[in-house]
Amino acid sequence: MGVQQQISVVTLGVSDLARSSRFYQEGFGWAPVFTNPEIVFYQMNGLVFGTWLKASLEEDLGGANLVSPGAFAMAHNVAAMNDVEPLMARLERAGGRIVRAADAPPHGGYRGYIADPDGHAWEIAWNPAWTITPDGQVRFAL
Repeated sequence: MGVQQQISVVTLGVSDLARSSRFYQEGFGWAPVFTNPEIVFYQMNGLVFGTWLKASLEEDLGGANLVSPGAFAMAHNVAAMNDVEPLMARLERAGGRIVRAADAPPHGGYRGYIADPDGHAWEIAWNPAWTITPDGQVRFAL
């Protein structure tokens, strides 16, 4: 019997919680469900997303020295191609940095990359083959 295929929480280490909160709250428009001086949690569609002061996260990990940012990209899919660039512009105004301007990749769709204030990469994407349910669930399609 395998382990349930799910992710419960994704937590990013950040250097400045207020700066990070501006990006996620003003840029994406996300509302926190919990906040204290070290961490902010956002209830997502099936998981919890957190931003935690990097030093506190490293302490919680037993003194680990985390590489920041890591070699990964997160993605936020939008419902229409015309939603990609306005969201990227809004995220840039909220403290993000455009990494790759929006364009159409060879595999289809439309996407661009933006980094949050700590350099964590976000792909803002529209994929015509993937559906987004009313509650925000993205469904993989071949």
